[in-house]
Amino acid sequence: MQYQDLIEACQEDWQQYTQHDFVQQLAKGTLPQACFLHYLKQDFLFLKQYARAYALAIYKARTLDDMRRALPSVHALLDSEIAHHVSYCEQWGLTEADLENEAEDFGTVAYTRYVLDAGMSGDLVDLYAALAPCSIGYATIGHLLINDPQTQIEGNPYASWIQLYGGDEFQTGVASGAEHFNQLLADIEIDSARGKNLIHVFKTATRMEIAFWQQGLDAHLVK
Repeated sequence: MQYQDLIEACQEDWQQYTQHDFVQQLAKGTLPQACFLHYLKQDFLFLKQYARAYALAIYKARTLDDMRRALPSVHALLDSEIAHHVSYCEQWGLTEADLENEAEDFGTVAYTRYVLDAGMSGDLVDLYAALAPCSIGYATIGHLLINDPQTQIEGNPYASWIQLYGGDEFQTGVASGAEHFNQLLADIEIDSARGKNLIHVFKTATRMEIAFWQQGLDAHLVK
């Protein structure tokens, strides 16, 4: 079993996630600013919980190798990605205090606590199955957008977002993590009870990603 098998097992949800209207409007530069700012604030809160989930991966790991594999992700999130996110948000007039004081939206709570629960109630593979749609999905979206001639880069206020997730550094990092995930999946049969449960976890997290995009897209409707 490989992670691609998980994607193929929930192809309809995966397409809705990676080709969501939020993403399409972002690529064209037509996404309302209120939607993007709401997304940025909620994504900061998401990343904090994501760091907790990778810390949980160290706890759940049974070998030193698996512990070492998870540690760089914790460091990257706390020392680099969250700091980059804060710096990026400053360009949109949002301070770290603004981000810290933002209330978690329902979709953010549902998604992040689902990931943590999947890890707490399951093992390391269950946790990675819940985490994978975020990292692999963003890499997929970034790759699609950066290589799509229809994507508007020049004059697009969201161009740097597209370039970040479509860039070599992010793509390489995700590819490394996906390779490790494949190693953990290698001895699992997709049609087994274990395989079917992992499909359920992956599919549910993918649906949570769809909801996360949608709550951003709906932000302009809030009075």
